[in-house]
Amino acid sequence: MISTIKPFLTLLVGVVALAPTIGVADAAQPSPARQVKSALAAGDDVAHLRCRFSDARLTEISGITWSRRHPGVYWVHNDSGKGPYIYAVDGSTCRTLARVRIGNIGARDIEAIATGTDPSGRGVLWVGDIGDNRDSWPSVRLHAVIEPESLVDQQIEAVTYLFTYADMPHNAESILAEPGSARIWVVTKQLAAGGIWRVALANTATTKATRIGGVGGLVTDAAFSPDGTRFVVRDYVSASLFQTPVSAASLASPIRIDLPLEPQGEAITFTADGQGLLVASERDSALWWVPLPGAAGPSVTSASVTASVPSAAASGDAEAEGEPIPGPGSARVALAVVALVAALVVSIAAARRLRR
Repeated sequence: MISTIKPFLTLLVGVVALAPTIGVADAAQPSPARQVKSALAAGDDVAHLRCRFSDARLTEISGITWSRRHPGVYWVHNDSGKGPYIYAVDGSTCRTLARVRIGNIGARDIEAIATGTDPSGRGVLWVGDIGDNRDSWPSVRLHAVIEPESLVDQQIEAVTYLFTYADMPHNAESILAEPGSARIWVVTKQLAAGGIWRVALANTATTKATRIGGVGGLVTDAAFSPDGTRFVVRDYVSASLFQTPVSAASLASPIRIDLPLEPQGEAITFTADGQGLLVASERDSALWWVPLPGAAGPSVTSASVTASVPSAAASGDAEAEGEPIPGPGSARVALAVVALVAALVVSIAAARRLRR
């Protein structure tokens, strides 16, 4: 019977991993679009739509990070199968500024990008070819590339670091790179709970990563703040904010941040000023700005509302005639429904099996 219903059990376990985020009562929360409008009077900072990607090549945005060299620019990449490319985009308009090919690597399952420093002390972009859906690869790869000086289409080369895990292969979609040092961590993606692993860097041998501590399930991205004092880990519904250093102690005190409802939300980074977060999805063109607790984010004015919540005539997707942009409450309701459906399917399958 277990083999018959195993796929449904897996789905149910995945939803249970997000159980703390599911609350039907939250469905009454106002959407980000409506919160922006009410913020005009209250003066609060709320999540809002920054812009939409229009480049047809950006079909599955899986990672994003801030640029150290180019103010206002962010680097994004697609999920696996889309080639060894990273894209420089304008963080205000989502316009693509350059496509950069990493010429000396493959693209087995690229899942993450981060701004950091290599063992030689050079500022680099880390590109993580760390996806492993079958938990089977004997090793996975971190690629370090020097951020281009000019934002034009070009080809560059990477220095590659191979590593594996101390216990067994793991799937992962997230890396944490400390901006001012060569310390780097990978966050594994499991259903019930993931782990943060410190990676030792040596480009002459395959190293073994060491587990630092645990995080929640279904982690899809992570990022360091530009000043190196905080880091964030996200799943499909919410994010957890931590203070550095990356340790078991700091992982015990997360601050939860609700994220806008996104279909398969997988990318997160800090804004370059450290005042907010930017999040994106593999299945949607939106780039959202999300405030950080206690941060003095950008002021909300009539002009910013117009830019952050475009009319339906302009984008076809935002609020029009009072129609809300879905917020995190909707995501929790959707997850609750999935949990109920999965449980029902499991029960039916089990009952049919017992009658045979």
